Amino acid sequence: MDKIKLDILGLSSSQSQSGSFALVLGEENGNRRLPIIIGMFEAQAIAIEIEKVVPNRPMTHDLFKSFAGAFNYSVEEILISDLKEGVFFSKIVCSDGIRQVEIDSRPSDAIAIGIRFDVPIYTYESILSEAGIVLNEFNDEEEDDEDELGDDDDDMDAVDKDAVVDKEVSKMSLDEGVKKFSIEQLRVMLDDAIQKEDYEKAAKIRDELNQRN
Repeated sequence: MDKIKLDILGLSSSQSQSGSFALVLGEENGNRRLPIIIGMFEAQAIAIEIEKVVPNRPMTHDLFKSFAGAFNYSVEEILISDLKEGVFFSKIVCSDGIRQVEIDSRPSDAIAIGIRFDVPIYTYESILSEAGIVLNEFNDEEEDDEDELGDDDDDMDAVDKDAVVDKEVSKMSLDEGVKKFSIEQLRVMLDDAIQKEDYEKAAKIRDELNQRN
């Protein structure tokens, strides 16, 4: 099965879940994004290594690297290997030069460890096709038309209704909010979230659409 290389594009704080972050991975030489919701500790561990901040004492993921090094093991790659019911699974591929071992891990921990070993991150096409978000190029003229429509309360077409729906969703839990709308509305909301680079909301809407298909 062919693997696709992913790059870490950034971290953004969650607007709906306190203490959570959206880790955004991007397809190398492609326009698909793979957002994964992770915890605050894992986000901090990833950010610290990206910024090359040296803590006073080793963090858990630094300890893993030291432990592996003491037994002559190295990490070769990180693989986001599966997606079940909206939950991502991953493997840390390790080797001692003689044999290769795959260790089951949460993606957040695997990536925090992987960047410490400076190894590539991969996933499969099937996962990226199912959970990836495609960045679309938006025409400025279309955006202007939508703004004009939004100024007229008496002429609310489908686009304007979805804009109002999107505002209503932002006021409530995304998990609860997205279930109340049609597939067509969700698709419009997904495009809007991608345009605004709100990958956390886009991930929630994506998961809801996948559940309905």
